[in-house]
Amino acid sequence: MLRTPDDVAGATRHITAGLDYGRLADFYQDLHRHPELSMSEHRTASRLAERLRAAGLEVTEGVGRTGVVGVLRNGEGPVVWLRGDMDALPVQEETGLAYASRTPGVMHACGHDLHMTWLAGAAEALASARDAWSGTLVVIGQPAEEGGTGESGAAVMVADGLHERFPLPDALFGQHVAPGPVGLVMHTPGLTMAALDDIDVKVHGVGGHGSRPEATVDPVVTAAHIVTRLQTVVSRETAARDVAVLTVGRIHAGTKHNIIPSEATLGLNLRTQDAEVRRRILAAVRRIVEGECAAAGCPRPPEVDVAFSMPTTVNDAVLDAQVAAAHRALFGEAAVMDFGPVTGSEDFSLLVPPETPYDYWYVTSTPQEVWEKAEGDSLAEKFARVPSNHSAAFGPDLSVLPSGVHTLVAAALSRFSS
Repeated sequence: MLRTPDDVAGATRHITAGLDYGRLADFYQDLHRHPELSMSEHRTASRLAERLRAAGLEVTEGVGRTGVVGVLRNGEGPVVWLRGDMDALPVQEETGLAYASRTPGVMHACGHDLHMTWLAGAAEALASARDAWSGTLVVIGQPAEEGGTGESGAAVMVADGLHERFPLPDALFGQHVAPGPVGLVMHTPGLTMAALDDIDVKVHGVGGHGSRPEATVDPVVTAAHIVTRLQTVVSRETAARDVAVLTVGRIHAGTKHNIIPSEATLGLNLRTQDAEVRRRILAAVRRIVEGECAAAGCPRPPEVDVAFSMPTTVNDAVLDAQVAAAHRALFGEAAVMDFGPVTGSEDFSLLVPPETPYDYWYVTSTPQEVWEKAEGDSLAEKFARVPSNHSAAFGPDLSVLPSGVHTLVAAALSRFSS
């Protein structure tokens, strides 16, 4: 029998009251100091596994190479999965924090260290109060959410037997730290995140001396035309009612000032919320690249490859309503908002077994002084002007450590038998 939202809130407060948040903060700061890139999260995984074992969970490491799975069987009842991601980003930290990254060029700029801390805290809280719930808790530390190796950590874990080796869930929960004034929990029923496609483009030219461009086919100029023309795909080929973002995030060509190279490469990033819009834009990208290369007289057709993709994230509306109600009872009505679908993307839904309901929400984390100094009057205006995920200045406020633990515990208790 499901608990009422008030029952969930009361049980959450009781269960988390004895949690050592000072020790949890030490864990978070340690993870932040030692970030690891996708599929290299060996230390992070080991630290998470250590905490889960100490809490009494059965822990399996190396699931999907660096993934961690902890299982706590606590009698008859539903199976609940709680998932957090572990990888950092190739970003040079500029927060100035005392516990800033000690690894040059690598930073937890997306808050996955906080996700691991929340996950560990929720597991410890639930493990310490087994008389308050019944069922099976499965905690998942997932590698490579950022896709830095060109593969999804969620897909790799599933391919390594995640669905066969561990109890299948009746519900799966995840959350993400986000910019915004500390104290908000963002819930969106249905579509909450966009699909992602990383597209690799290679333009083949004819190289030569910079003093004799007439003897070459310059791939740099062709690539520049491609970049400019791609700007019209969203502005002139996509209906205003359809959401799409197409970004050229990388362009590379050449080795020396006076050499016209023989090829240029581009890295594109596409975000869409509708399958047909995605299909049309991918076709437009291919058409534009091929057309510009043909116009330039390139000696070979270009290469256009979708290197990495993530699906949309679509929350189960009924489950989201139940969890959001529990969070309102826990934090207050004004603390839970529906920010609507975003153009960010996740591989979270790839973890989900068929027909399993899931829910994914956001916990805001911008330090109060940073938020107050940001220009703008509305939430949306300020939101656009504070350090965001993937920024070198992204530094969540430590006051969100308890909040993120409470949200996960409440979600789990909303499903577990009482």
